[in-house]
Amino acid sequence: MSTIAPDYEKTDMGNIQIAPEVIEIIAGLATIEVEGVAGMSGGFASGVAELLGRKNLSKGVKVEVGQREAAIDVSIIIEYGQRIPSVASDIQRNVKQAIESMTGLDVIEVNVHIHGVQFKTPERVIEEDATSVIKLK
Repeated sequence: MSTIAPDYEKTDMGNIQIAPEVIEIIAGLATIEVEGVAGMSGGFASGVAELLGRKNLSKGVKVEVGQREAAIDVSIIIEYGQRIPSVASDIQRNVKQAIESMTGLDVIEVNVHIHGVQFKTPERVIEEDATSVIKLK
């Protein structure tokens, strides 16, 4: 796949081209907005999940962009206790709507791959005794 998508639209003033990386970022942001998504997964090859981090907004997203259409694959980590079909359906709807409204491309498919489950970790409460409290003036 080339770095820049084929000519998307020709206008009187020139061509409009959308880089696939732009579509990946839009899809990534639309995915992490969905309740129940703990983070994005780079796949089993990378072995590392980025939980709701915004360092690499296209992590876990692959796109195929044509003249007027796009197909999207997102790989996620889901929160334990969430209903997977509901979360996946919400992701598909949110990603499709975001890409179509921002780019004008037709999204023909959004494939959701669940690569893991994040379990909630109990919060630790650190108790301090009276002798270790420092008074500030």
